[in-house]
Amino acid sequence: MKADPFAQLRLLDLQALDTAVDQLAHKRKTLPEIAEIARLDALVAARRDDIVLAETAVSDLQRELDKAESDIEQVRVRKTRDEGRLASGAITVPKQLEELQHEVGTLTRRQSDLEDAELEVMERMEEAQKGLEAMLAERGSHEAAREVAVAARDAAWVGIDAERASSVAERAVMAAEIPADLLALYEKIRAAEGGVGAGAVERGRCSACRLDLMQNEKAEYRAAPPDEVLRHECRRIIVRTAESGL
Repeated sequence: MKADPFAQLRLLDLQALDTAVDQLAHKRKTLPEIAEIARLDALVAARRDDIVLAETAVSDLQRELDKAESDIEQVRVRKTRDEGRLASGAITVPKQLEELQHEVGTLTRRQSDLEDAELEVMERMEEAQKGLEAMLAERGSHEAAREVAVAARDAAWVGIDAERASSVAERAVMAAEIPADLLALYEKIRAAEGGVGAGAVERGRCSACRLDLMQNEKAEYRAAPPDEVLRHECRRIIVRTAESGL
C-alpha cells in the first residue's frame, strides 16, 4: 500500500488520540471511587442480616416486656382490690378473712417475681437496643460515605465524558484527513491488536510493540520508498520519522 508520508505521520496523531480516548474509557471504569462504592456496598450488605436479626430480637423482647407489664398490672389490680376489701372491714368471717389475707400475700409474691422477671427482660432489651443502634449507626456511616463517593465518582465522570467527547470530535476531523484505504487498514489492525494500529520507529525501536529493530529490518525500512506503508512483525503499521534512527 502507498500513502503520502504526511498522511502516515498523521496516522500517528490519530493513534495518540485513540490511545487517549481508550485511556479515558479505562479511567472511567477504574476510578478509585468505584472500588470504594463497591466496598461500602459490601459492608452494608454484610450488616443487613445482622440488623434484621437484631431488629427481630428487639421486637421479640418488646412483646415479652409488654406481656410482663400486662401480667404485673393484672396482679396489681387484683391485689389492690383484695387489699381494699380487707381495709373496708366488710369481711368478718375469720376463715374468709384468712383466705383473703393469704391471697394478698400470694399476689404480693407473684407481683415481686413478675417485676424481677420484667427487670431482667428490660436489661436484655437495653443491651439488644444498644447493639441494634450501633449497627444502624455503622450502616448510616457507610451510607453517608457512599453518598460522598458517588458524588465524587459522578463529578469525575462528567469531566472524563467531556474530555472524551472533545477527543472524539477531534478524532472525526483528523480521520477525515487520512486516505480511506490507509484508515481502513489502521482500524482493522487496531481492532485486532488491542487498540494499537500504528507506531513510529523511534531510535531504532517500534513504539507500538517496544521491540528493537533487527539490522536487516532497519536496512529494509531505510531502503523502502517514503510513500510505502510498512508493517512491522508485530503486525502494526510502522511509520518512519526524523527520529527513527534508521
